[in-house]
Amino acid sequence: MIQALAWGAFAASSLIVGGALGLARAWPDRVVGLVLAFGAGALISAVSFDLAEEGVELGGGAAVAFGLGAGALTYFVLDRAVERLGGGGEAESGGAALALGSLLDGIPEQMVLGIGLAAGEGVGVGLLVAIFVSNLPEAIGATTELRAAGRGRGTIWRLWIGVAGACTVAAGAGYALADSTGGELHGAINGFAAGALLVMLVDSMIPDAASKARQAAGLVTVLGFALAAGLSAASG
Repeated sequence: MIQALAWGAFAASSLIVGGALGLARAWPDRVVGLVLAFGAGALISAVSFDLAEEGVELGGGAAVAFGLGAGALTYFVLDRAVERLGGGGEAESGGAALALGSLLDGIPEQMVLGIGLAAGEGVGVGLLVAIFVSNLPEAIGATTELRAAGRGRGTIWRLWIGVAGACTVAAGAGYALADSTGGELHGAINGFAAGALLVMLVDSMIPDAASKARQAAGLVTVLGFALAAGLSAASG
């Protein structure tokens, strides 16, 4: 359990680091866009190889498909609720969407880490790197946009500490539930994370990256994908 919490805290710590970087200075739009594009590529790799593919192997296609639908609908509904309740402008909505994506995909991702540790599979390096690397641009981008919308430093700090804490606890929960988690449930958890990620990527992260980094966004996305995919293959 302690090992799972430690790895979970390590993976989630990049949210705090990203939030601190976003608060430390005003980052140019192009830099934020490039970082978002790199993180998007890493997340696409995580969805493809560490979540969907592994989920199908463990729980079968039906379990993953169920999880995909549940994760996608959960993110979609909550994202729209954040937009309606926030009442902020485009910057605040974009920042809230990225923060929500960090929470909704981070919790099941961290549960996958904890389950793997409890099963004696060790830490999936590809997934761990994808989580860590993608958290940075999500947190920097969200913090930058929330600052532009007028949110205070204290509010932003509390946001990222809360999200990171929830993700860390999720790793411990995955470890604790491992004995009672069958292959189908594991596959559904993987699918849930993948579904939430895909909707967040298409709705927020990739459009933000493309609008800020323009033509370079595609190339940097491929770079992020290549790094995460290579690490995933090497660890497998």
